[in-house]
Amino acid sequence: MQIFKKKQHVIISYLVITLGILIYTFGWAAVMLPAKIVGGGVSGISSVLYYAVGLHIPIGVMNLVINAVLVLVGFKMLGSKFGANTIYGIVMSSLCFILWQQVLHVETLFDVSQFGGFMCAIIGGALCGGGIGMTFAMGGNSGGTDIIALIVSKYYNISPGKVIMYLDIFIIGSSFFVSHKIENVVFGYIVMVTMTYVLDMVLDGNKQSYQILVFSQKNKEIGDAITQEVGRGATLLDAEGCYSHQSRQVLIVMVHKTDKPHVMQIIHRIDGNAFISVSKAQGVYGKNFEKLKL
Repeated sequence: MQIFKKKQHVIISYLVITLGILIYTFGWAAVMLPAKIVGGGVSGISSVLYYAVGLHIPIGVMNLVINAVLVLVGFKMLGSKFGANTIYGIVMSSLCFILWQQVLHVETLFDVSQFGGFMCAIIGGALCGGGIGMTFAMGGNSGGTDIIALIVSKYYNISPGKVIMYLDIFIIGSSFFVSHKIENVVFGYIVMVTMTYVLDMVLDGNKQSYQILVFSQKNKEIGDAITQEVGRGATLLDAEGCYSHQSRQVLIVMVHKTDKPHVMQIIHRIDGNAFISVSKAQGVYGKNFEKLKL
């Protein structure tokens, strides 16, 4: 039974990864490429080569070739850090580009010139961010510039995230040679911002957690009410005021985004004068929250 559940989970994961890549490549093929808007990553490099340099090779093929070279370089310099999901994502994204462009010709579905560059950037960025977010959520990826980022961060004291950002800025900036229009470069950066925002919403939108610190004379009552009504644990910490040197207790609560309004209502109901500090948590791991993955 456990083996069956594991196989079922793997099948579902690859189905979601495939759907995410289909959406991601559709955003490129149906919206961004017809509007000559270039985003980041290997897909951006492929589109620049296709339009600016005049290499009229299908973008799916160029995407596969560039990623294959990056993977080989990565294997040589980083070792075997690339799993089956990476190889699958690279091959599938290339096949999906070929499907949308050479087989179905999705660019003929609608006239992107009617949308305008700004709307194309928003729609394309949202589709790409949503699609790649689904892929990331299942542990997949489409290869690309993250391999370069890992290589650079191995030899230099710079984070992979910054490397990817700088690469995307450079790739999008080079799109000026595609259209010779500065507005298309600006639209490319709009795509990057929109894609990042939607990606974060897909990955962390429902997992957003908050740390709430409560300073009140009624902290025990507040903690009991949160435990009973919200079903969240709360912790009382012993503290001492630096000015008054009086002993007091501080209540700390970790809650999901959806539970935060209810918790705030409870605090206000029990002690309207309570001093409250609310901050977003970078990550909360453990019981009733996210599982720590190493």
